Amino acid sequence: MRFLNVVIIFFLTIQFSLAQTSFNWTADGLAYTKFVDGNLVKIDPKKDNQTVLCKKDQLTPTGSSTPLAPQSYQISDDNSKLLMFVNTGKVWRYKTRGDYWVFDFVKNKLFQLGKGLSNQSLMFAKFSPNSKMVAYVSNHNLFAEDLESGLMKKLTVDGTRKLINGTFDWVYEEEFGCRDGFRWSPDSKQIAYWQVDATKIKDYYMLNATDSVYSKIIPVEYPKVGETPSPVKIGVVALANLYTKWMNISGDPKEHYIPRMEWSDNNELIIQQLDRKQQESKLLYCNVKDASSYTFWAENDKAWVDLNTDDPKGWYWINNHQDFLWVSEKNGWRHIYKISRDGKTVTDLIKGNYDIGQIKSIDEQNNFVYFSTTNPDNSTQLYLSRVRINSNLTPAQKEYSEGSVSSASLAGTNQYSISNGAKIAFHTFSNHNTPEVSEWISLPDNTPLSKEKSIVKNIKTDNTINVEYLKLKTVDGIVLDAWIRKPHNFDSSKKYPLVVYVYGEPGATTVDDVYGNHDNFLFNGDMNSEGYIQLALDNRGTPSLKGAAWRKSIYRRNGQINIRDMAMGVRKVMEYSFIDKDRVAVWGWSGGGSSTLHLLFQFPDLFKTGVAIAPVSNLLFYDNIYTERYMGLPQENMEDYVKGSAINFAKNLQGNLLLIHGSGDDNVHYSNAEALVNELIKYNKQFDFMEYPNRTHNISEGEGTILHLSTLYSNYIRKNCPGGAK
Repeated sequence: MRFLNVVIIFFLTIQFSLAQTSFNWTADGLAYTKFVDGNLVKIDPKKDNQTVLCKKDQLTPTGSSTPLAPQSYQISDDNSKLLMFVNTGKVWRYKTRGDYWVFDFVKNKLFQLGKGLSNQSLMFAKFSPNSKMVAYVSNHNLFAEDLESGLMKKLTVDGTRKLINGTFDWVYEEEFGCRDGFRWSPDSKQIAYWQVDATKIKDYYMLNATDSVYSKIIPVEYPKVGETPSPVKIGVVALANLYTKWMNISGDPKEHYIPRMEWSDNNELIIQQLDRKQQESKLLYCNVKDASSYTFWAENDKAWVDLNTDDPKGWYWINNHQDFLWVSEKNGWRHIYKISRDGKTVTDLIKGNYDIGQIKSIDEQNNFVYFSTTNPDNSTQLYLSRVRINSNLTPAQKEYSEGSVSSASLAGTNQYSISNGAKIAFHTFSNHNTPEVSEWISLPDNTPLSKEKSIVKNIKTDNTINVEYLKLKTVDGIVLDAWIRKPHNFDSSKKYPLVVYVYGEPGATTVDDVYGNHDNFLFNGDMNSEGYIQLALDNRGTPSLKGAAWRKSIYRRNGQINIRDMAMGVRKVMEYSFIDKDRVAVWGWSGGGSSTLHLLFQFPDLFKTGVAIAPVSNLLFYDNIYTERYMGLPQENMEDYVKGSAINFAKNLQGNLLLIHGSGDDNVHYSNAEALVNELIKYNKQFDFMEYPNRTHNISEGEGTILHLSTLYSNYIRKNCPGGAK
């Protein structure tokens, strides 16, 4: 589940504020732009100066006293115009609809797009490559607007809530990261777009019973596991005649997915097609003139084939579009491959048995591709590395060696935001006892732009954090990464309560060596001062960069091997004499909530207390893309679904359970909680339950919600797993 990227937004904002910084880079890769006090400025990190590109009074609409404050913006390729996204609203959990305004630098003119369309209805607006038009989606249809004349063309006319043009349904957005569903052709004459047909997908009905005296039904087109996927097709509309030509792609559209699509040139598309089980990935070319298509490269896996990248926009073309880069696990490791345009020549650029994380940037001038990776001996840490794209190096290129870019002395999590062409980068570093510190560096020489503002000059250690990283070898011979945090004034001759934070599914890890990762973000107080030992560990199936076999061992065994790994890891830790075996609590959110239920139900000898927040109690209740990817089709292996669903073990509850769920959760539906409650009632199992009315998966909406949730959770832990040494 993407359901399970660590879900607490307010926590993530704090923990990864610098590491995840993104920049609006200039085309030359030497500077970036941002809004400062309402003015748009260009900042040159090398010269450490800034230039005002647009003053706030120029961005103040007629009749308004305040300038526009965009959530995001784009500068046209010819640097003549600014496109701003304002007055935003949520579509599910992301603010992807709103209003768009354009400022013309040359004419000093500010104007709004989409006049006559519904307020706050525009989505994913973007300039044409020639900077003369903007295309966008409104109410499930695609539009293009001429910026000179203001003429607006409606490119599709059949869009509805369930026939979706130019964007996606819930499940494509959640599991494939697909939101922006259309692409301009390089010559600005055509637009290729996805059309999602969710008309046969059943609705899940949420009930808003809080906003009026009569309840309101909120339908979500949501294909549950085992249900046929929404058919998706690719159309190409010509702006000259508004005619859409549908690409002829082989296979039953109800039995495959199209998660990626881009233009390869003015007359050809390149797409990725996955079969329903996601065990075969094909790359196809589509001729937009005659709509024909053919497969030129494919890979298969007995478990599943991962997507090439988390970013659904763009294609890594190199060598004047004669080759492209592709990330694959086809040899058992996550490597970068250079594939020729015809698919006949495939070169593995990574030498050695280790995984790459993400491609971060491509520098063709110096013949490098940059990527994140871990230390082969420590998957909890993150570094930046590079390899050569082509073997035929020029003398200038030989000056720089391939390999690690991050300094080996900075052991921990190194994150990089790299400019176009890899000229400069913003580098942040932290580890378990080093607060985040950042610097600007030049590439490819990896030199700080300012020695005084470098990480080396400004790094500080937080000596109050008593964290130890462990390698736990379980009774099954599995070695798990873990960390343990001991409380203040720890005395090894005494016994302390243990609180275990779990996740356990393919969506996230919990043991990354990053500052702030060892604080219980939901606890209203200081666990270290209150005498708690804290633990987190990563089982098989989590996305650690430890080889495909580690990650894919969970196939058809979600809810089984991951749960046993966590339990056996905790059992190993409980061999320490300072752990109080009568005071052991486990908790988690979403996938971690599911793991909490399993651990509490199946290992009552280990876990006395559990707090499960927004868990999937029955795997059959979640969406098809995620669940079928990791579990197969329930029509073929229902027994695995039975073994993997916590609800089927509810009768074994012995300890203390607090179950928490938002009734407005469009992701992990509230029915998961109600079904589990019924099962616990059936077996007369006493437990505590908290519904947050009309709250989503994050349980953050509404005045006082976060404080209430934190207080509820903290009081439950204190009552049932009291802190302090004995």
